[in-house]
Amino acid sequence: MNRRENLKLLFTGSVGTGLLFTGCSPEQQKLPARDLLSGGTIGGRTEEEKQRDKELLSETFFTDDERKKLSVMVDIIMPKDDESPAATELGVVDFMEFIMKDMPHYQTPMRGGLMWLDFEADEKFGKPFNELSEPEVIEIVEEVAWPDSAKPAYKGAVRWFNMLRNLTCSGYFSTPEGWKYMGYVGNTPNAWDGIPQEVMDKHGVKLEEKYIPQYLKPEDRGTIIEWDDDANIIG
Repeated sequence: MNRRENLKLLFTGSVGTGLLFTGCSPEQQKLPARDLLSGGTIGGRTEEEKQRDKELLSETFFTDDERKKLSVMVDIIMPKDDESPAATELGVVDFMEFIMKDMPHYQTPMRGGLMWLDFEADEKFGKPFNELSEPEVIEIVEEVAWPDSAKPAYKGAVRWFNMLRNLTCSGYFSTPEGWKYMGYVGNTPNAWDGIPQEVMDKHGVKLEEKYIPQYLKPEDRGTIIEWDDDANIIG
């Protein structure tokens, strides 16, 4: 598997639903970002929200063993490439840690899936998941990464991996690096130099001479307009 294959499966296959949490604002999705995890609170939150964030961040859900498993798995789903960092570099495991406490209904299926990794590792290779080699890990992942071709016996594990993939991508694409990877620029002001002359000629219209000095010139588009007390443009 590679990142492109994962994203294609995520957005075009049966896994695509649930990528972004329903009812979760962009600010909420960004809560575990590095600023918040280091003690800051972003986005003009109420005192009650700040207190709740503080309480959630003071708790710990994942064990060290579970975090190690997750680090392996999320970097398989979103590995480092020439265009962007790996999931662990962007704090995706920390994102999941927060989500487990903010949305407790994820706790049981997540922990059950992490336990399944050890069960499957023992069944296939006779050792815990965290002791597997990379090829052995990939062998397990390949059993559950493709819902349409997975064996019936892995139905539950497939659902868990789908959830894990959704959470990984939700965490990854709520970071500036993730936005950059997607080419998302948000509400960025555009530059418009007016109706092209050939279009005005085609329709037989032209600018009124008396207004031409007041029209915005391309070279002045970054200048802040000043107004006098009578609402006239200065300059």
